[in-house]
Amino acid sequence: MSSLRHLRPTFSRALVLESPDPSLDAYLREQGFAVERLPEEATQDTAYVLERLRAFDPDLLFKRSRFEVNDAVLEAAPHLAAVMLCCIGDDSVDKAACARHGVLVMNDPISNGRSVAEMIFGEMIVLARRLFAAHEAGRQHLWTKDAVRRFELKGKTLGIVGLGNIGKQVAQMATAFGMHVRFFDTSEVAREVGVALGYTSCKTMMELFRTSDVVTLHVSAEDIRGTSNEGLVSYDHLAALGDDCPAPSPRLLLNAARGFLFDLADLRRALDEGHVRAAAIDVFPEEPGSKKDPWTNPFAEHTGVVTTPHIGAATEEAQPRIAAYVAGTTRMFNETGTVRDTVYAPRVTIGVEADAPYHVLAVTHTDARGTKKAINDAIYESGANNLQSAHRDFPKYRYAYDVSAIDRPLTDEQIGRLIARADELSGQTGAIRSIRQFAVEKD
Repeated sequence: MSSLRHLRPTFSRALVLESPDPSLDAYLREQGFAVERLPEEATQDTAYVLERLRAFDPDLLFKRSRFEVNDAVLEAAPHLAAVMLCCIGDDSVDKAACARHGVLVMNDPISNGRSVAEMIFGEMIVLARRLFAAHEAGRQHLWTKDAVRRFELKGKTLGIVGLGNIGKQVAQMATAFGMHVRFFDTSEVAREVGVALGYTSCKTMMELFRTSDVVTLHVSAEDIRGTSNEGLVSYDHLAALGDDCPAPSPRLLLNAARGFLFDLADLRRALDEGHVRAAAIDVFPEEPGSKKDPWTNPFAEHTGVVTTPHIGAATEEAQPRIAAYVAGTTRMFNETGTVRDTVYAPRVTIGVEADAPYHVLAVTHTDARGTKKAINDAIYESGANNLQSAHRDFPKYRYAYDVSAIDRPLTDEQIGRLIARADELSGQTGAIRSIRQFAVEKD
């Protein structure tokens, strides 16, 4: 078990990796952070990054989607409170290791939505009209004018797997194009929202594939219950694409979500057999760490597949939006202990909104029975009033976050008793993973 992290009351050190937009540094400095940004190529040298972590001792680590955060990284930064992802994807973070070390992980599920949605819709148009094929023929001085397998999108049915932020934006564009929208989502809230917006909810993935001319995937690495989405789409799903749609159907598949949602061999087979007529793929099971690393395109020989190098969010507009959003998340976490967009509980905000002045007691701990009681007892026994509190368990990782607004701080001795009591009540050594206490003053 990792040792307890006594976090600094106020975060002031930020290490930035993988070149998120430079405006991030300015936002952080405005909040009082000392910022160290490592050059892009440095993140390919893990030993160098570990050395900088030990030397700089950051409170927060900002990164994008490639550099792996594991036990070695966490052990090199004893005051690290959170990994702040300047992206949606959290595949590069060992979330179980972060939970063991009491390190939160937060991302940005909002800011790149428009960029991804526009790319997806652009791909739908060029695939439906076979523009890439016409372009390549033209480069060979061939005049291939015909209407064969060239389709309008108006009147066609778009199936969306995952009606989250990006899925809803794609649906809105599809409606504007006169398409019918069907969707599949395991979240009851998403289903209710989708139906309220006028879209058709499918009970099963198979129903969605059979009744859609075009299917686009917009799910995260895990579903709302924390179950991995790896292998979510099977060959049988792909083989059923458009089966119940009026002929002729474009039968297109688009994936800008996760590279492991289906077996690439299954897609190749479905393409060869004509079940899927064309596909656009932006994400892959294995992706290079940088432009310099070798990469073999698994669809290089397949003319029915358009591939792009994970550029769904790579626009001049999205990256500054991500920087501003993550900086806002940082301010909330630093100034009030509020956690939003933690990958442990997507779409949930955990925080307090008491009237200042007050003190915040923020604790990460195991979800074993007794740990929450130890925190509540410590506040009560100190004579402090608990003005407001918020708590969230992350059962998959046996981990929890607790934040309280109290009218007076606990002493070091009282915090020591809290830690010991949590071990005693839970029967676990190291039940408290990290602890932080600080004042919130009146404006």
